[in-house]
Amino acid sequence: MAAAEEDEEMKEFNGGRGSVTGNWPAPDQVVRNWMEGIDLRSGMYRHFMEYVPPVRCSGSEGKLPEEEQAYHMLLQTLEWFLFGESPEVGFAKLKQNNTTSQLCGRVFKGRETTYSCRDCAIDPTCVLCMDCFQNSVHRNHRYKMNSSFGGGFCDCGDIEAWKTGPTCMKHEHSPSEDTTNPASQLPVGVAERAQELFTVIFMYIVDMLIWTEDKELPLGLQPREKMDSYFCVMFNDEQHSFDHVIYSLQRSLGCSQKEAQDYTTLIDKEGRRAIKHGTLLLCQETKLEIFNISNSVFQAPLRVDILHSNVVSHQTFTLRLLSWLNKVIGYSAGLRQIFCEVVLNQPPGSDQPCLVSKLMLADSKLWKGARKIFHELTVSSLLMETEYKRLFAIEFITHYKELQLEFVEDDHDRNLSVTAQSVQIFTVPTLARHLIEEHGALRIIIETIIELFAEHMDNGKLHFQSYSLDKLFRKQMVLYDLKYVLISKPPLWTDRQREHFLEGFKTFLKLLKSMQNMEPVSRQIGQHLEIEPEWEHAFTIQMLLKCILSIIQEWCASDEQVLLQAYKECHRVLSLCSNECSQRNARKQYNTLTMCGHSISLKRYLVSRESVSIHLPLSRLLAGLHVHLSRSGAINKLEEFVPSSDFHIEKLMDYPLRCLVLMSQVSADMWRRNGFSLVNQVYYYRNVKCREEMFDKDIIMLQIAASIMEPNRFLIFVLNRYELFEVFSKAPVGRNKDVIQQTNVLIEELLHLIIMVVGERYVPGVGHVMKDDVTLREVIHLLCIEPMPHSELAKLLPENENNETGLENVIHQVATFKKPGLSGHGVYELKPECLKHFNLFFYHYYKSQQTKAEEEQKKKKKQANSDEALPPPALPQFFPTFAKVVNILNCDVFMLILRTVLQRAVDSISQLCSEAMIQKTLHLVCMALQEEQRQLKEVIAEEDVTFDVYLKATRMGSSAVNAESILSLLEKLKHVPQLDAQKDMIIYTLQMFDIVKKLREKSSTGSPDIDKQRENETVQDKDKAERKRKADAAKLYRQKIMAQISAMQKNFIESNKHLYEKVTEPQKQEMIIAENESIPPAEYSGVALGPMQDATAMEKIILTCILCQEEQEVKTDEMAMVLTTCVQRSTALTKNSSRIITNIGDNYDPIIMNPNLNCGTHVGSCGHVMHATCWQTYFEAVQNATRNRVHLEMLFDLENGEFLCPLCKALCNTVIPVIPLQARNLDRKDTETIEHMLTLSRWLENVSARTCGLNVSGTKGEESSLIQVSPVSWKSPVEFRSILCFGVQSPVKYSKSITEMLLLFATTVYRVGLKVAPNEADPRVPLMAWSACAFTIQSTENMLHDEDKVLFGSLPDRQAISMKAVLQFAASQRVVTSAKVIQKHLTRLLSVFGPHLDVEDNWSILDIDFFHLMVSLVLAFPSLYWEETVELQPSDISCAFNNLYLFHLVTMAHIVQILFTSTTDCPMEQYGEESEETHSAVELYETLQEYTSRTLERKPHGWYLWNCVKCGITPFLRCSALFFNYLLGVPPPEALSKGSSEGQFEALCCYLALPTNLFKLFHDYKDTVTPLLQRWCSDSSVQSFLKGQRTSIRYPRERNQLINLPEDYSCLLNLGCQHSCPRSSDDEPKNLALCLFCGAMLCSQSQCCREEVNGEVFGACAAHTINCGSGLGMFLRIRECQVLLLAGKNRGCFIPAPYLDDYGETDQLLRVSIWSSAPHRNLQHLGDSLPSKTSPEPAELPRPDNLRLFGLRYTGE
Repeated sequence: MAAAEEDEEMKEFNGGRGSVTGNWPAPDQVVRNWMEGIDLRSGMYRHFMEYVPPVRCSGSEGKLPEEEQAYHMLLQTLEWFLFGESPEVGFAKLKQNNTTSQLCGRVFKGRETTYSCRDCAIDPTCVLCMDCFQNSVHRNHRYKMNSSFGGGFCDCGDIEAWKTGPTCMKHEHSPSEDTTNPASQLPVGVAERAQELFTVIFMYIVDMLIWTEDKELPLGLQPREKMDSYFCVMFNDEQHSFDHVIYSLQRSLGCSQKEAQDYTTLIDKEGRRAIKHGTLLLCQETKLEIFNISNSVFQAPLRVDILHSNVVSHQTFTLRLLSWLNKVIGYSAGLRQIFCEVVLNQPPGSDQPCLVSKLMLADSKLWKGARKIFHELTVSSLLMETEYKRLFAIEFITHYKELQLEFVEDDHDRNLSVTAQSVQIFTVPTLARHLIEEHGALRIIIETIIELFAEHMDNGKLHFQSYSLDKLFRKQMVLYDLKYVLISKPPLWTDRQREHFLEGFKTFLKLLKSMQNMEPVSRQIGQHLEIEPEWEHAFTIQMLLKCILSIIQEWCASDEQVLLQAYKECHRVLSLCSNECSQRNARKQYNTLTMCGHSISLKRYLVSRESVSIHLPLSRLLAGLHVHLSRSGAINKLEEFVPSSDFHIEKLMDYPLRCLVLMSQVSADMWRRNGFSLVNQVYYYRNVKCREEMFDKDIIMLQIAASIMEPNRFLIFVLNRYELFEVFSKAPVGRNKDVIQQTNVLIEELLHLIIMVVGERYVPGVGHVMKDDVTLREVIHLLCIEPMPHSELAKLLPENENNETGLENVIHQVATFKKPGLSGHGVYELKPECLKHFNLFFYHYYKSQQTKAEEEQKKKKKQANSDEALPPPALPQFFPTFAKVVNILNCDVFMLILRTVLQRAVDSISQLCSEAMIQKTLHLVCMALQEEQRQLKEVIAEEDVTFDVYLKATRMGSSAVNAESILSLLEKLKHVPQLDAQKDMIIYTLQMFDIVKKLREKSSTGSPDIDKQRENETVQDKDKAERKRKADAAKLYRQKIMAQISAMQKNFIESNKHLYEKVTEPQKQEMIIAENESIPPAEYSGVALGPMQDATAMEKIILTCILCQEEQEVKTDEMAMVLTTCVQRSTALTKNSSRIITNIGDNYDPIIMNPNLNCGTHVGSCGHVMHATCWQTYFEAVQNATRNRVHLEMLFDLENGEFLCPLCKALCNTVIPVIPLQARNLDRKDTETIEHMLTLSRWLENVSARTCGLNVSGTKGEESSLIQVSPVSWKSPVEFRSILCFGVQSPVKYSKSITEMLLLFATTVYRVGLKVAPNEADPRVPLMAWSACAFTIQSTENMLHDEDKVLFGSLPDRQAISMKAVLQFAASQRVVTSAKVIQKHLTRLLSVFGPHLDVEDNWSILDIDFFHLMVSLVLAFPSLYWEETVELQPSDISCAFNNLYLFHLVTMAHIVQILFTSTTDCPMEQYGEESEETHSAVELYETLQEYTSRTLERKPHGWYLWNCVKCGITPFLRCSALFFNYLLGVPPPEALSKGSSEGQFEALCCYLALPTNLFKLFHDYKDTVTPLLQRWCSDSSVQSFLKGQRTSIRYPRERNQLINLPEDYSCLLNLGCQHSCPRSSDDEPKNLALCLFCGAMLCSQSQCCREEVNGEVFGACAAHTINCGSGLGMFLRIRECQVLLLAGKNRGCFIPAPYLDDYGETDQLLRVSIWSSAPHRNLQHLGDSLPSKTSPEPAELPRPDNLRLFGLRYTGE
C-alpha cells in the first residue's frame, strides 16, 4: 500500500484525531486538569485515549514527523507533571543535585565485547564493559575477552564481584556519598509527584502489555466510537527461516521482494510488525492466506494476530513509555529509588503480585521488542540498588518455577527471557546465601529441575531416548542457575543455613536417584545393534552436574556437621537404590568363591550378560563425601551417623566396579556389536570433561572398599566381576582365538585396575597431597607425551567452578616455555628433573597417549645412554583412612595372580600371556617392593614390618603348593626372547629384590642406607660398563660398514666416469636440460637485447605426467604437456581502493592498461604437469562424477571450468601448454653489418612504411599501390617490404594438441579477464593474453621485492616453468588469432610513437602503463613480417634489433612520464653530488620545459631528477628483465642473482642494453625522439596535469600491502565499539569486519548493509570485494578475532587472526586465551592466502575441515 493512500485511510479510520493534526493542548493546562481531578489515573487514561497517535503499517523503521511530535507532546506533558515546571528546568535541577552511582550498570548488547579479569574476578560471570576496563587496574592483569550474548550488565562498582579494584576511575566516589539518601536530594515536591506518576504509568504499561483482548481496550481507554480499523500483526519465531517469511509475505501481500525483506528484518528485530491495515474482513483474509502458504506437515504456520488499531497504538506507546522511564530514572538516583518502590510495592491485604512480578509472569507472552525494553529497565533500576535488588530477587525466586516452566515452552532465545536475570541475582554471594537461608532457593531450583525432567521419567529413572532438542536445551539452563547459586560457600554457617541447605541437599538426592543406573546397556550377542540409542543428552547433564557436584561437596566439607548429615543422607538414598536392585534380583542365588584359603559369598552377576549403567551419580557423590570426611578427620565420627552394621561396602562398590569392568570389556572388543553409542560413552567416561565425577570417583570408591575389606576378599570380588576367577583358580583349557585375546586384555585391565587402586593417591584426602600437587602431576604426564602449547594443556586439564585449571600456578615449576618463531605457537617443554615423576600407567592416559609417552621416555633414556626401564615413581603416603589399601600388594590372592602371570610367560606354550601383561606385572612387583622398602626404612626392628612381599615372593606361597617362587620366575623371564623389550625392567625388578634383601638383613657393619647406596653404586657401575661396551662395539661396527660403503662408491665412480660427466641435478618431477651449442665462456656478455645479445641453446624439457607417471620430452610437434593453472582478476597492484572497476564487458577495449593498474588478469600455476589427454580424461571424470550429485556442496565451480589439481588440490580453472624455448644464435659479422645500417631512425622508417602499407592493404586490398609510401614525417621514401630485408625465417610449427591447448587457455584468459562469455573469435583475445602476461610479471616482481628476494633464482623450478609457459603462450598468439587482427592492434600500439599513423587513438603519455605497452609491442611485432601467402617471422638478428629499439622507445617515454609526474617535491637545498647523469637530467628537463611552453615551471636539482628517474624506473627495468629472460632464455648477469642491492641497477642496464646514464638515450636518438617529445609535451592531458587540473600516478608506484593494525587488540575492539553503521538506526553492536586491503569497516552478516548488485543480493563483505579485490577479500572479524577469506559470494573460510595471546597462540571466537597485551604478527604473510595478492601460485583451496560455504542470501557475508 502506498504511503499516501495509507495516510488517508488512517485519517478516515481515526476520525481526524487531534494527534495527527497537531492541535495539542498546553502541557501545563493538562497537568492542572489532572491535579484538579479526583483520580489521576482516570485523567491520564482519558488523555492517552485521546492523544496516543495511531501507528502506520510500513516496512520502514522511520516514524512520521507528526507521529514523533505526538509522542513528544505526550511525554512532555508527563515531564511537566513530574517537575511541576518546564522539563528543561526540571532536568537541569536533577543534574545539579544528582549523586554519581558507584555501579556502572551498562547493559550489554548482543555481540558486545566484555572483559573478565582472571586475577581478580570472583567468578567468570563478573565482567566489565570496555570503558570501565580501560580505566581500571585490571587493564594490566591477566584478562579474557568475550563476546556477550546480550542482556547482562557491567559489574564495575560491585564490591562483591572483585577481589581488588572493584571500581574504575570513572566510577570512584567519595565515602560521604555512601551515606547520602538520594531521594532527599530531589527538588521539593518531585518525590511525591514521581510516586504518583510512576504508579499510574507503570499500571498503564502493565495493563497494555499483558492485555489479551485483541479487539477491545481496558476500561478508561476505550474510545467514544469504535472504528473498523485493524492490523494483521506478524510475530517473530525461531522456527521459520528468513527466506520462508519473505516468500510468504510476497505471496500473501503481493509486495515486492525488497518490501518483504524490510518487513522480515523488522519482524526479526522488534519481535512483531503490522504487515496489513484495513477492515476486519480484509485482515482475516490476509491471515488465512498466510496460514495456507506457511503451513506444512513439517512446520507450524507463521503466527499472525488480528489486533484493533487502537490496541496496537497503545501498545506501541507503551514501549515508548518504558524507554522514557529508563531515561528519566537515569537522571537521578532518587527517582530510581522511587520507581523501584512503586514497581515492587504490593497492596496490603492483596494476593495479587506486585507490578514487576506481573510483567515477569507475562514475559513469555511479550514480543521481542517489549522484552528487551522491560529487561533493560529492570537492570538499570532494580539491579542498581542493593536493597531493591534483594527485594526483586525474592520476587524472582518466588515465581522461579513458573517462570522456568514458561521459558521451556517459549521459542525465544535465553537472552530474551526474564529468566536470564538469574545470573545477575544468583552470582551475588550475599544475595545467593540470603535466598538459600531465608527463601529456600536451593530447594526451589532443584524442585524445578525435577519437575522439568518429569516427562523424561521411566520407572523412576531418567530416560532421554525421545525428546525435543530445543526443549531439553532450555531445561538445562536451570542447571546453570543451580551452579550460580552455589558458587560462593558461606564463610560462617548458621543453624538456619544448615537446615535449608540440607533441605535442598535432600531434594538434590532425589534428582540423583532418578539418574542412578539410568539408561543401562546390555551386551549385544550375535546380531549388531540396529538403531544406535541416544546417549548425548545424559552425558550433557553429567557434564553440567560435574561442577555442581564438586561445589556441593565443597559446601558440605566447609562444615563438619553438614558433612556428616549429608553423608548420612547420601548413604541412605544409595542403600535404598541398592536394595531396590537387590529386590529385583532376589531370585538369584549366592555363590561362595574360595581362593588361597579365602572365601566370599556373592550373588551371581555377569557384566557381559546383564545390563549395566555408566551413570552412578549417587555412588560417586558418596565417594567424594567420604574423601572429605577423611581429609577433615570427621571420619572418626561416622559411626554415630552411619553404623558399621548398615555400611555394606560390597553393595556400595559393586556398581562402580561393574562400570569399570564394562570399560575393560569394551577395550577387549567384547561389546563391538553395540555400535558407536557405547564407544562414545566410554570415551567421555574418561574424558577430562566428565572424569572427575565419573571415572575418578569410581576408582576412589574401590579404594574405599579396599581400605575397609579384607584384601583377599576384595580381589576375589574383583576377579569375579571381571569374570577371571576361573582363569586364576583352574588350569587353562583350550579356547578359541577370540576368547583368548579377550581374556588377555581383561587380565591386562585387571592388573591396571590394581595399579590404579593402589597407586593413584593424588587426591587430597586419599593421599597426603595438595590441590596444586594434583595439577602438577597432570601437567608432568601431559608433557611426557610431547611438548604442548598452553591452550592444549588447558584443554586437557579439568576446570573448576570458575573455569580455572590452576595451570598458571604450577607450570613454571615443571616446564620451560619455548617462544614461538615466525609461525606456529609457543610450547612448554618438561624440565629433565621432573622425568622421575613419570608413571607409565598414569590413570588418565588413553592407550594412545600411554604408548606415545612410553616411546618418548624410552627415547630420552636411550639418548642419555641409560637403561630403558620405566619403574613406578615414588608415591605419597595414604591418609590413615586409606592406609590399608596397600595391603592388596601383600595378600595371597595378589601373589597368586602375579605367580600365575609370570608362570604362563615362562611357559612359552601358554597363550594366556602378553607383553603388556608382563609389563604391568613387573610394575606391580616394583610397587610392592617399594612399599616394603619404605616400611623397612621407617621401622627399627624387622619384626615390626607387616609388609612381607619379599618373603612371599622368594619362597613357595601357601596358596599354591609346589609352585615356583616369583623371584625364580623373574630370573627365568630374563631369558625369554619374546620379552627382550622388557629386559631392562626385569633387571630393575631383580635389583629391587636385592635392595630389599639387604635392608632386611640390616648388616651390622653399616646402616641400611649405606648398604643400599653401595649396592646401587655396584649395580650402576656394572650397568654403565655393560652399556659402554655395547655402545663402543656398535660404533666400531658402524664405522666399518661406512668405510666399506665409501670404498664401494669411490670404486664405482672411478669405473663409470663417463656417466658422471653428463649428470645433472635430479628433479623429483621434471628434468630440464639445456644443450649448450658451443658457446665459448669468453663470449658471454650478459646482454639480452640488441647486437650484443647472447646466444641461447634449444631447451630440452623432460616432464613426468602426475596422472600416468610417464615421462615425455616436450617438443612443439608432439602431444602437449600442460600445467594446471588458475586465471583470475586481481587488484593487488593498485592503491586506489575507492575506484569502480570498469575494465569488463563486451564494450571495453583492453589495448592500453591504465597506470593505476586498477584490475588486471593474473595467471598462476602450482606447476604440476599432465599430458593434455590425461587432463581431459581427468576433467571429464570429475564432470561425470558430479553431474548427478545435485545436493553436493562443491568446493569449486565446475560450470566455470574449475577443478582441483589432482596432486596438490590447488584450485585451477584451466591448463596452459609447456612450450620449449627455441635456440637463438646471432652471427657476429652479420650483426655488425646490420648494426651500421639499421639505425633507430631507419628502423622507424621501415616500420612506418610497413604499418602504413598494411593499413592501406587492409582497406583497399591492392598491393600495387604499396610499392612506395612516403610518410610526411620521414624524408626519403621506403619500400613496403624493406623490413624483411634484415632477415626472416619460418615460424615454429605447433602440433594440433598444443594448438588446442593454446586456444583453450587464451579463451579462459579472455573470459575471466573481461567477465564475458567465451568467444575465441573476439579480436580482444590476444590483447588479454598480452595483458595477463604483463600483469603476472608485475605481480611476481612485486612479490619478490616485498619478500626481499633476488630477481633471479628465487622462484622454485615449477613456478619458473609456469612463468616460461605464460611468456611462450603470449608470444604464440598467431596460432590463436589471425594475422590481420594482431597487425591492427600493433598499428594502434605504435601510434604512441608514430603520429603519422592513420588511427583514431590519441592516448596521453600519462595514461599508459609502459610495461604493458612494451610487452604488447614486443609480442605483437612479429606480425609485421607476415605475408598473405607465406608465414614468416623475423630472424634472430631482426628480433634482437626490433626488441632493442622497441624497448628503448618505451624506456624513453617512461622516463618522460616520470619527469612529468614524480618530480614535484624537490627540496630547496642541494644534497646530491654533481655527475654526468645530473647534467644530462637537467638538460632533458630544460628541453621539456621548453616544449611545454614553460608550463613545467619547477627547476629541480640535477641529482634530484636523476634520483627520481632511477627510483621510478627500477620496477619497470626489473619487470623487463624478467620478461626478456623468460621470453628469450638469455641468462642474466650474476649480480641479479645475489642478495646484495649494490650494483643491481647497473646490472639491469647491462642486461637490457641500456647505458647506465639513461639520459644518453635522448642524446643518442636526439633527431628521432625530438618530434616525440614535442608531441608528448603538447598533449592536452599533460598540460592539464601541469596546471594542476588533474592527477596522475607517481613513480615508483606505492607498493600495495595489507593495512597496518594496532599492536593491542583491545584498540581494535575500541574502534569497533565506536563504529556506527550509517545504514542502521539501532544501537545494536554489529558483527564488524575490517577489510585488510583498504581498511573499510563493514557490517558482516547483517541486514543493514546488504547490497543488490546486478539484481543479486550480496552481503556487505561480498559486495565490497567486487571492487576492492575483484571478487576476493580478506577481512578481520573484530569481535571473533578471526580472519575471513572470501572468494565470491558463496565461498570462503576462516583462518586465525594475526593476534597472539601471552602464550603465542591465536584465539578464534575469543574463547580460550588469556591476554595481558596482544602484539600482532606481520600481516603480510596472510597475503599468501589470496593469490591476487601477488602470489604466482593459484589458491590452495582450504581443506573441508576449515572451509565454510556461505549460502545465506540475506545474512551472508
